[in-house]
Amino acid sequence: MIQEKLGEILAKDGLTPQVALVVACGSAVAGVLWKWVQRRGIQRKMGEARQWRDESLEQMAKAVWKFKQKIPESQSEFILSLPLVELVEKLRDESLSPERVLYTYIKRALQVTQDVNCVTDFIRGCEEQLLEVKKQKEKGLLFGVPVSIKDHIGCKGHISTCGFVQCLDQVEKDDSVIVKVLKKQGAIPFVKTNIPQSMINYDCSNLIFGPTVNPLNHKKSPGGSSGGEGALIAGGGSILGFGTDVAGSVRLPSSFCGICGLKPTASRLSVVGLASPIAGMKSVSATVGPMARDVDSLALCMKALLCDELFCLDPSVPPVPFREEIYTSSKPLRIGYYEDDGYFQPSPSMKRAVRETKNLLQEAGHTLIPFVPPRLNYVIDELFTRGLFSDGAANLLDKFKGDLVDPNMKSQFNCYSLPIFLKRILAFILKPVYPRIARDLNALCGVGTAKHLWHHHVAVEKYRREFLTEWRKLKLDVILCPALGPAFNEGYPGKLFAATSYTNLYNVLNFPAGIVPVTTVTQADEDELKHYRGHYGDPWDKRLKEAVTNAVGLPVAVQCVALSWQEELCLRFMKEVETVVHVKRARK
Repeated sequence: MIQEKLGEILAKDGLTPQVALVVACGSAVAGVLWKWVQRRGIQRKMGEARQWRDESLEQMAKAVWKFKQKIPESQSEFILSLPLVELVEKLRDESLSPERVLYTYIKRALQVTQDVNCVTDFIRGCEEQLLEVKKQKEKGLLFGVPVSIKDHIGCKGHISTCGFVQCLDQVEKDDSVIVKVLKKQGAIPFVKTNIPQSMINYDCSNLIFGPTVNPLNHKKSPGGSSGGEGALIAGGGSILGFGTDVAGSVRLPSSFCGICGLKPTASRLSVVGLASPIAGMKSVSATVGPMARDVDSLALCMKALLCDELFCLDPSVPPVPFREEIYTSSKPLRIGYYEDDGYFQPSPSMKRAVRETKNLLQEAGHTLIPFVPPRLNYVIDELFTRGLFSDGAANLLDKFKGDLVDPNMKSQFNCYSLPIFLKRILAFILKPVYPRIARDLNALCGVGTAKHLWHHHVAVEKYRREFLTEWRKLKLDVILCPALGPAFNEGYPGKLFAATSYTNLYNVLNFPAGIVPVTTVTQADEDELKHYRGHYGDPWDKRLKEAVTNAVGLPVAVQCVALSWQEELCLRFMKEVETVVHVKRARK
């Protein structure tokens, strides 16, 4: 009855649905009914998206089947076992065909996503791109390499959802710059991967595509926000992928999934054509970065991307090619290191990973020097949190209008949604008991005015100079420090956003930072975790302890850091770490 009357009013008077509801039902029930209408609309869109994704996966299966009919034996195990550098060599000398490689990875990606739910879209144009690659007169540095990309990296004809239902109708009209350069270098983007709703979370779940789980342990999170990438690469379904990083979103899934990842300096690679839920935020540096199984893969990728095509398509990127001589240098390094940032006490395996790596590097002839990041509490609360949410999270909350909130995002969403005056009152009440949580609540209020935002930008620059002064006083080349880990139990990342302190420091500083897995969680680590108290003894410390339990056998990584624009040195340091760890394993 109401639906019929609503339809008549809309047709007759041309009113908006909200006003028509008031006319049809009266204001008393219109609000409730409008929410019901919205919810039904959202659920319908989500159903359509899932159906579209299922059809996309079916197309992947059909593509594999067609190729199998054409060439029954595809050498799949051999192809999947090859490191990227060797794969490229075999593609370039034509001992392997791009077809065999592409369809092998399509098949494997399909198997991995059936296990962990990490692929959201099949880039159907990959088969046309395959034909284009074969026509290229000059073979690019990534000739014939299948590449996976994160959901919000623009790809022509596909959607960039950012985990929001409202974005499902927004089809990209062009490739992002990073995708254009990949194609120019002969790479073949073939799938898009899952993310958490809003991407301001380091879990990997949204209401459109559901949760992605860690391929190493399905009870664990793969990390985020580039969690789909981490899971797909760790599961063997991609040899090279791309994520983005504003607080650790490349580095955290790399750490949780036991792969390598690089967060470059902002603007070293182009972000033109990437969707964002916090577009306009400039206080914290966001960037796109590669993820792969080993460091050489990351280096080859950066070498391929830092080319004339990139510099031409995006003039804001400094025209600085990859400096091979720095990456291949064997000069001993002066390495600063710390095991604890003072904000979150590291888990036992995090601390052990740094200590053991430090000892191995010393044995290899490098100089290791203790380093203490200055004023870290101030950096995390005042520079990072207040900077990331300088508008009091207003823009982010706007993105949720007309959307349902994913359960893994609810804890953060509820906190961001509190009125600013209530955040301030709660911060005042909690300060004597839980000072860290109080500082975080206060920082979530944002900066208030444009004048204060300018002051905030000045404070960031002042801190960078302070950090550099300490760095240069010790004559450091690079820094070794913990990476958050091991992989959290499902649901915990959304309740512990502040635990990204180990990674988000380097977004504030805008330094390149990379992840290298170096060890695995032992039973001794698990036993020591029982005595974990944290630095504050507050609910966050208790939650971190719960988050990392039951992780024996899972990978643990370290973080490698260099100064801005020194990606080659950062990668060289990562390679040193990878090498000394491999040498140690070979001795056993």
